[in-house]
Amino acid sequence: MEKFTKLTGVAAPMPLINIDTDMIIPKLFLKTIKRSGLGKNLFDEMRYDAEGNEIPDFVLNKPAYRNAQILIAGDNFGCGSSREHAPWALLDFGIRVVIATSFADIFFNNCFKNGILPIVLPQEDVDKLMDDASRGSNAVVTVDLENQVIQGPDGGEISFEVDAFKKHCLLNGLDDIGLTLQKAAKIETFEKDYGVKMPWV
Repeated sequence: MEKFTKLTGVAAPMPLINIDTDMIIPKLFLKTIKRSGLGKNLFDEMRYDAEGNEIPDFVLNKPAYRNAQILIAGDNFGCGSSREHAPWALLDFGIRVVIATSFADIFFNNCFKNGILPIVLPQEDVDKLMDDASRGSNAVVTVDLENQVIQGPDGGEISFEVDAFKKHCLLNGLDDIGLTLQKAAKIETFEKDYGVKMPWV
């Protein structure tokens, strides 16, 4: 998993509440078990019309936000089914940070496991960042995980909280497999000892 330390990028405003995982990546794209290639179908039903043409008014289709790396969203982001394809699609598109007043629990945890930083902020701070994000290509925001600070285009700063263990994992690029591999030597020693003590197993 790619490390997350500090990110400076364009923030896209999506002031909708209850954006569920089916909106993030519709069910017809869940056939794959690959983490790559889903970005083109992110928010598919909002990005494209019935003929597959881009809907110009959708935020991520606008020139200023095509390369957005930060998403400012409404309350209860990532609700609905627990599909891990949702953070996969966001990451494949290029989104590394999602900021909202609240997240669905499973989606929230899946983000950390896939290298995305979900940030919970009070409504007034989200409103401020939403306003910053409305500046188009000038909506450049910096997210500093180590110092737990968001810096807006005007230089103003907003502090945020993050679980210490989840922060450690993101800073060091550790997903569940990476955490297990840190204990590879101990696992190998256990397996050798176990084999000696119980050779019939």
